[in-house]
Amino acid sequence: MPKDFKEELLFTGLMAGMMVLVMEAYNIALGSGIDSTFIKSVLVGYPLALVIAALCDLLFIGPLAKKIFFKFIFNEKMEEKPFLISLGISILMVLGMVTCMSIFGIIVQGGISSLNLTSFGITWVRNVILALPLQLIIVGPIARTILGKVQEIRSY
Repeated sequence: MPKDFKEELLFTGLMAGMMVLVMEAYNIALGSGIDSTFIKSVLVGYPLALVIAALCDLLFIGPLAKKIFFKFIFNEKMEEKPFLISLGISILMVLGMVTCMSIFGIIVQGGISSLNLTSFGITWVRNVILALPLQLIIVGPIARTILGKVQEIRSY
């Protein structure tokens, strides 16, 4: 896990960068299919989505997920298994980020008037279905491996 603000920025950039790219492609494919404009659509929307995701993560979801985890879920037995701490925080982060980014996506695609409980519920469930395994099985391990290598280099 990140040990200082620079590492936190790197880790967030890696996580958000990979998650936003895949999730944006997924949502565009579900919404309008894969056609000749697919790659352009993903690349055009990516910068704004990445900035919003990084800000949500750093300013709201990250601190809130950690606070909830350590206040309500964490117990002393977990200190012996840091994997459980990482897993718990990751799950809370995914749920929070899917919530924020689903709202963002609905507003970007259809305007604020298109945001309603039905569209949000469908979008949220659809995004959790991909985001949770993507984060836990692919993106999280890649980001943690890269961060670990950076920490090794910095410790020399």
